[in-house]
Amino acid sequence: MDALRVIEIKKSVFADNDNDADALRKELKEKGVFLLNLMSAPGSGKTTTLIQTINRLKASLRIGVMEADIDSDVDARKMREATGVESIQLHTGGMCHLDAEMTRQGLDALDLNATDLVILENVGNLVCPAEFDTGAVRNAMILSVPEGDDKPLKYPLMFSVCDVVLINKTDVMPYFDFSLERCKKYIHERNPKAQVIPICAKTGEGVDVFVQWLKDQVNNWKQK
Repeated sequence: MDALRVIEIKKSVFADNDNDADALRKELKEKGVFLLNLMSAPGSGKTTTLIQTINRLKASLRIGVMEADIDSDVDARKMREATGVESIQLHTGGMCHLDAEMTRQGLDALDLNATDLVILENVGNLVCPAEFDTGAVRNAMILSVPEGDDKPLKYPLMFSVCDVVLINKTDVMPYFDFSLERCKKYIHERNPKAQVIPICAKTGEGVDVFVQWLKDQVNNWKQK
């Protein structure tokens, strides 16, 4: 009897997506548009952090937002009302992540000729979004204090693909067994280059540091 043939479909899917993502980044570079992919678990404070960030940036940068979710348009409506910037909702059809082609479809709905920065708020999940390159120039993620400082040990891929990690909800740190230094250590064991920024999206503490990081990234992207 012939040996059973095993076809690694998953590998080819990732390879095709990586090619699509590289092509998308090249197109964004030609247009002078910076795409940031923001990831986190549900309830970490992504939307609140974005509102604080965008309201500090919108005077100097033309911004568009893509809110990805399995269903509903709650986040896009909230973002538009709170910031006034162009916001669209992306429904993933039950999928727990966005890939490069999905991201491209979202970008097609924005006026990129009038945009400097697009922020993609990815689906709330610490696994699937990290596996797929969206075509973003930089990846960011939010880890909230109530989730625990051991998350870099449990979800290493997510932390290894991110350029910046925001530690949110620092105002409740005294009530949780959360060590900021221990968390930084775990993050840097997986990604020595990741910048770690403690913030409190509710009060705005630390958000200016992230805003400056993002400004610098956008400017560098446009000038290269």
